[in-house]
Order: sequence, then structure tokens, then C-alpha cells
Amino acid sequence: MIDKENCWTCQLDWLNIVRLLGLETMDQIPEEKREKAIKRVAKEYSTEVLLSLDPSELDQLVANELTDLMRKELDQKRKELERLEKKYSEKVIPLKRGGIIRIDPNDLRNFDGDIEKFMRSIYKKFLNNKDKDDENDDDDDYFREDNTGYYI
Repeated sequence: MIDKENCWTCQLDWLNIVRLLGLETMDQIPEEKREKAIKRVAKEYSTEVLLSLDPSELDQLVANELTDLMRKELDQKRKELERLEKKYSEKVIPLKRGGIIRIDPNDLRNFDGDIEKFMRSIYKKFLNNKDKDDENDDDDDYFREDNTGYYI
């Protein structure tokens, strides 16, 4: 139950705070850090001041506190996004500069005029950047292991 000192927390829009932090879901913010951010804001400002602020200003205050508390997690997320951007920009940017996608005509035999099949095959070929030299000749065998479960 909300006490009189923390009644300003009812005005918080947590989805807006999640958006301000650059996160996707509320679950990415640990409960302890949410409570700690609210306590820090309540300690820094009086209840009257917090009640007089607009909800967007309150969201910004809490988001700033959470940014300080979650610096490690947010930096890790930012680095992961940069890594993914770099990975895909290396594949996409050459195409924007007139790069060439090598398509083997033998791969298009199963195309049969279906554009979705064609796009899926191009997508797989484009994102699965495997060299034929790296693959073993054993991969072409008809017998494959079943890695989906355990058999007793």
C-alpha cells in the first residue's frame, strides 16, 4: 500500500521511463533498483515539490536516477547494440555502395516463382556467411545426429 510520503509515485509512467532508458521491457529494470531510485528521489525532493511536478518531469527524474543506478547494465546493452550494428553494417554497407551478392543459379532451381522462397534463400545466403572451404566434407553425409533430445 502506498503511504502519504510516496503518493507521488502513482503519477509515474513506467513505460515512458523504460523508453527514456532505451530498454524494451519493464523486466529489464530490477525491482531493487526501482525502489532505490524512488527512495533517492524522495530523499532529494520533498513530497510537496514532487506532487507539484508534471508526470513527465517525474518520469525524467526517476529515469535519471535509474541511469545512475543501472550504468553497468545500460553500458553492456549499448555495447551489444554497437556490436550488432557493426556486424550487420559490414554486411549491408557494401551493398549500398554497389556491392555484389554472389548467387549460384543452382540455388534458384527450387524458386518456382515464389518471391517469399526467393527472399528467404537470399536472406539465408546473405546472413549465413559461411565459406565452403571451412566446412568439412562429412557435412554432406545422409546420416545426421539428432541433437533435439536424449534417448534412453
